[in-house]
Amino acid sequence: MPLHNVPPHDEHPLSVNPFLGPANPLGDMTEAPPKHRMPAAPMAPSTAYQLVHDELMLDGNARLNLATFVTTWMEPQAGALMAECRDKNMIDKDEYPRTAELERRCVAMLADLWNAPDPSAAVGCSTTGSSEACMLAGMAMKRRWSRRTPAPGARPNLVMGVNVQVCWEKFCTFWEVEARQVQMEGERFHLDPAAAVGLCDENTIGVVGILGSTFDGSYEPIADLCAALDELQERTGLDIPVHVDGASGAMIAPFLDEDLVWDFRLPRVASVNTSGHKYGLVYPGVGWALWRDADALPEELVFRVNYLGGDMPTFALNFSRPGAQVVAQYYTFLRLGREGYRAVQQAARDVATGLSARIEALGDFRLLTRGDELPVFAFTTTPEVTAYDVFDVSRRLRESGWLVPAYTFPANRQDLSVLRVVCRNGFSEDLADMFADDLSRLLPDLRRQPRPLTEDRNAATGFHH
Repeated sequence: MPLHNVPPHDEHPLSVNPFLGPANPLGDMTEAPPKHRMPAAPMAPSTAYQLVHDELMLDGNARLNLATFVTTWMEPQAGALMAECRDKNMIDKDEYPRTAELERRCVAMLADLWNAPDPSAAVGCSTTGSSEACMLAGMAMKRRWSRRTPAPGARPNLVMGVNVQVCWEKFCTFWEVEARQVQMEGERFHLDPAAAVGLCDENTIGVVGILGSTFDGSYEPIADLCAALDELQERTGLDIPVHVDGASGAMIAPFLDEDLVWDFRLPRVASVNTSGHKYGLVYPGVGWALWRDADALPEELVFRVNYLGGDMPTFALNFSRPGAQVVAQYYTFLRLGREGYRAVQQAARDVATGLSARIEALGDFRLLTRGDELPVFAFTTTPEVTAYDVFDVSRRLRESGWLVPAYTFPANRQDLSVLRVVCRNGFSEDLADMFADDLSRLLPDLRRQPRPLTEDRNAATGFHH
């Protein structure tokens, strides 16, 4: 039976919102909502809304979530455009040719931003996020390796730092690729070019460099990595491509670190991905995967859809998904331009560096990073602090509404536990002041503890990695 023919469940006047019905339909909320079986009968839209709304009130406040990299604020105009496009299926490029055109324009703009040899002939696509984009880049690298006619029974491998996002480990598992990871060492918390080259051989499909490690917000040395692989090719003939996982940094460095060479200016960089829903400043979920030219993306992996008598290539793993986020990305590119992005990202970096300095000045903490690359910094307690640890700090901050992850570093540095703060658009100087004040207020209580109270030292708290 069509929804508009469902008998009304109540006759309350529409007192607040014509779409929601009564503000407090208590008569229909005397029993708990079903949790494991669909209800037998329909209920009023106002009642269904209120039940779901009330449950969601127990979620954390997204604006105070300093764990996530994901955008938590956009302008109302962007929200309106997304609402207008949420029913458009991105894969239906013949039915929604203008949405497909906006996707193509975003790819071209990113190719230009990342200095592709010919941005107008850019090869790329939107995805649901960087995880899908990384899968696509990995598939392309594996297919190019297989074209080199490897020895019978050879197993492909992928070289990366131990600090990579978990999607790369998933890729290696799903596509049967050996993951070769460069471990952390001392105060080096990401990939070392020489160590990475030492793990390469004739079956290496590529090396992943990260422009913005989620562990501490630092850039990996992409240019040095490419130089080391150039030298390897001169010695051995091995020509190994680099993929730059720029989930966050690929939307920071072009605006704030223009002299940093990490992108398609380096001939060895075959592909780059980013998250539009991180520092691309769009609500989740949208990511982007780009290749320097058509040769970097094997043609057999590209499927073609005909629309309006034209040819539209598609390469994404997902099919049905809303076009709203792609439209919002194009809106944001138009709205901000390069100068607008520069201003927004500089403001985020200024908040990060200023807040990290205030935290260091408290005397109880040691900074690992300062937010001067990604607007992200990590810090731990000083050796003199024995009454509490970072897990206690995370727990106490949560009491004030702040969601700050505490976690232990991976192999070789499992002795190190840190807190990490992600400063995004919308996390203002005023909010940073409030955070610093709350942290200062809880320190006297923490210092009076006889010992750290958190029982599970290996449990990460809200760490998105």
